[in-house]
Amino acid sequence: MRRRRPPVREVLPDPIYNNKIITKFINALMLDGKKSVATKVFYGALELAEKRSNELKAIEIFENAITNVKPVMEVKSRRVGGATYQVPIEVRPIRQQALALRWIVSFARKRSERTMVERLANELLDAANSRGSAFKKKEDTYKMAEANKAFAHYRW
Repeated sequence: MRRRRPPVREVLPDPIYNNKIITKFINALMLDGKKSVATKVFYGALELAEKRSNELKAIEIFENAITNVKPVMEVKSRRVGGATYQVPIEVRPIRQQALALRWIVSFARKRSERTMVERLANELLDAANSRGSAFKKKEDTYKMAEANKAFAHYRW
């Protein structure tokens, strides 16, 4: 029997766009508890992304990026009689959001641009336009789930 679920921590909406997802993104971006640095990087990246994409507003770019990176299916390992199968499962909405935020931040960090503001701006633009590493990760995750559809009956 599993133990109780931990309570869901509610975050306050960010001061500029009044959006909770942005606060979660800033928290995911933050290193060593330096929230003010993460906030500056995020808002700087949004401004830069808005300048580079002439027709879209910053908040639209961010929302499109998150929506395009959210995975629908993923695989989970399941042991059955000594063999391990990759069983495809649907991703819950809260986990979809968490994975999208995490993937965008991690792939932005791996980019080769000079500053984190530029890296994040470019990763957000790429994700909003359905390209880039974070979007590719979503596609690969979905392909893995499709390839292992035969083991779907091992779902629990």
